[in-house]
Amino acid sequence: MVKFPSIIACLVIVLLDVIAGILAIRAEAAQNEEKHLTLWIFECNEPNHDSFVLAIAAATLLGVAHILANLLGGCCSCSQEDLQKASTNSLISAACLIFTWIILAISLCMLVMGITSNQKPTISCGFVHHHYLSIGGILCMVHGFFAVSYCASSLA
Repeated sequence: MVKFPSIIACLVIVLLDVIAGILAIRAEAAQNEEKHLTLWIFECNEPNHDSFVLAIAAATLLGVAHILANLLGGCCSCSQEDLQKASTNSLISAACLIFTWIILAISLCMLVMGITSNQKPTISCGFVHHHYLSIGGILCMVHGFFAVSYCASSLA
């Protein structure tokens, strides 16, 4: 039986991931407000401090949500013998744990690429903008789904 504090913790995890996703998407919108000059596949743009701060906040919230989900979900042993004897809930829990780590890695990479593009105080030129921050924001929300699935299946 799942206890009330566990439900509250799962809601906090979802809330943190959704807020991180919204902040990352708003960082993308703030970045797009700056001047851009595009020539074929090259683009020059000015960094945006608001976008930088929002993306840092999104990455921080994603990290906090991931730590909270791992603390709530507990330890998952993934040896070959344990997986063969494991129940369905344990297998779902292990799969969700693996997916949360993969999504965390990809999302943080996207957010860091967006952060570094807004970190420099001068105009930077490079390949066309690939919407790193908005993709990272969407992955933050997907992370919330798998993190709560991991916690729910490990607590069941």
